[in-house]
Amino acid sequence: MTAELPAPRTPDPRDAPALRWGILAPGGIARAFVTALLAETGQQVVACGSRNIDRARGFASEFGGFTAYGSYDELVAAPEVDVIYVASPHSEHHEHALLALRAGKPVLVEKAFARNTAEATEVVEEARARGLFCMEAMWSRFLPRYDVVRQAVSGGLLGELDTIVADHGQLLYPDGPRRLADPALAGGALLDLGVYPISLSAMLLPGELAVHATGSLTPEGVDRAGTITLTSGATVASCVTTMSGQTANTAVIAGNSARLELPGWFYQPGEVRLVAPDDTVLDTYRPASVAHGLHFEAVETARRITAGDIESPLMPWGETLRIMRVMDEVRAQLGVRFPGEHR
Repeated sequence: MTAELPAPRTPDPRDAPALRWGILAPGGIARAFVTALLAETGQQVVACGSRNIDRARGFASEFGGFTAYGSYDELVAAPEVDVIYVASPHSEHHEHALLALRAGKPVLVEKAFARNTAEATEVVEEARARGLFCMEAMWSRFLPRYDVVRQAVSGGLLGELDTIVADHGQLLYPDGPRRLADPALAGGALLDLGVYPISLSAMLLPGELAVHATGSLTPEGVDRAGTITLTSGATVASCVTTMSGQTANTAVIAGNSARLELPGWFYQPGEVRLVAPDDTVLDTYRPASVAHGLHFEAVETARRITAGDIESPLMPWGETLRIMRVMDEVRAQLGVRFPGEHR
């Protein structure tokens, strides 16, 4: 058997129209996002907002200085800001996305998009009603690596798709970020880590997915670890996640003719290997760089907003809602419910 992987069709990030970004909630993921934008794109970061003005000023000074606001209301109202990146905890995404949209600002919302489908639907409907761009920042979907995967599967390189196996586990509990243990902040492994193997599987599996989940909870009542089985027709995906152990974080996508292997951390920039059933490596895609990665979602946002689009075909609203429904079902089966949550 001879075959080769397709080249990624991802446009050069530096060719995207430059927008002026406002960062809502300056924390770790916001820091990585801004670092990637400044290193890899022509996008401009012009403001950040926090409930603590000193925190906002400290964040701005890390990057040479831009406008710091001591409230989110001031940030979304700022005339110099074209688009808002929401980087607050999961529990706040719904409120903060609505805040930006109601101020007339398009928005890129960190994954997971919201706590549940009801909240996500309200944000989507607000964006639709106002004709404003809105997208979930599931950054893996925009990587060149994932475009190679999409093309290989849709082009029939694997034959009939049979099985997807992906794991995402990090040692983050009990001694990691406090938010992961806190039900009030929508903590747990699922929304932070499990969303990655679920999103990869959903990208390749059509239609509504049958869900079966098993796992265990922490004493605080959030999910510690779980195995989620997703079924679409004859194809099965096994998604493993934990926040109390370090796993290999790899993915395998197997068909009856060949398989794809995503070594390293599968949801980050990296290789894709095409492997025959006899374990012969037929071809390998290697990216030009494995630095950063968050910038690809930002430039997709910039292109779509400039074109007048309100959603992206790479992460459309229907797909975000489909994945939210899966995660709602997983939490229902595991017995996880967040305080004040309405579904």
